[in-house]
Amino acid sequence: MTAFRALGLLCCLLLCAPAAPAAAAADSPGGAAATALMGRYREDIGLFDTGNWWTSANALTALIESIRISGDREHEHAIDRTYELNRNAQGGDFRNDYLDDTGWWGMAWVAAHDLTGDERYLATARADADHMAAHWTPECGGGVLWHRDKAYKNAITNELYVELNAALHNRIPGDTTYLQRARDGWAWFEGSGMIGEGGLVNDGLTGECANNGDTAWTYNQGVLLGGLVELHRATGDAALLERARALADASTGSAYLNPDGILREPVEGDDCDGDGASFKGPYVRGLGVLNAELADHPYTGYLARQADAAHARDRDEQDSYGPHWNGPWVEPGVGHGCQHSALDLLNAAGRT
Repeated sequence: MTAFRALGLLCCLLLCAPAAPAAAAADSPGGAAATALMGRYREDIGLFDTGNWWTSANALTALIESIRISGDREHEHAIDRTYELNRNAQGGDFRNDYLDDTGWWGMAWVAAHDLTGDERYLATARADADHMAAHWTPECGGGVLWHRDKAYKNAITNELYVELNAALHNRIPGDTTYLQRARDGWAWFEGSGMIGEGGLVNDGLTGECANNGDTAWTYNQGVLLGGLVELHRATGDAALLERARALADASTGSAYLNPDGILREPVEGDDCDGDGASFKGPYVRGLGVLNAELADHPYTGYLARQADAAHARDRDEQDSYGPHWNGPWVEPGVGHGCQHSALDLLNAAGRT
């Protein structure tokens, strides 16, 4: 073999060999979005940029899912750092006076446990679920309070209660307590009236225990889907998946939520600083979980359409995403909600 041919063969081996999984992940839309999200992670406090509590739980959940799908563990240190720096904050074990905040963190630690196998995370998720259960009250026939000192009962808190308890049952051999809570939570929710006639979930209940007709936020549509999937896994009840499919059909087919076919948060703002910037992330996360569970994967096209739009119209050169998946891109500001929501979307669409 001549020296020239040997050199050519060496170049081919170096340049034509398949990329390592981590390198491929880093070059993917999801990998780039995860790197940009980590650019907003504050090592000093173990939370994301502004330190917003519940949205940081969602950002961490999106990051964990990205790691799980891609196998790229470059950013995995953020899980332990977040836990160690914040486990004694507020009520300890990520408990909070706002019971939905507690549920978000509980689900983040379930995801962390699934990725790492670390039992500390599952123990904390159990403490979070127990804290929520302590605020199930008899008013309106049951349900968990939104805040421990407020009478309001809303959708997101009780959806998270179903999802977290069902998820714990599915990970704790011999459990009966968490399964019963999840069953009771879903039975109460389904009968509460918060699911409107058109299949969209409104925000909560009036003081007279009726649907308050308040905004059908996107995350209220998505978290319930993930909860029903976990409960189906726990019980084997096929009717739960059919119910979830009907709810998903209502939200994906809603012109109110999908003007021009692309998801848009009701009253969507032009920055990423507020709570609402995080809402679309849990929606597509739950829809993606349901889509993967159903044999015909009916929402693959919908998720792909959203991901293609966001990647093409709602992203700058640094893979920073704005609030409008259908464009135009606007400066996201200091909040991380838009970035983790976009990462949730890319995860759900298989772009990581």
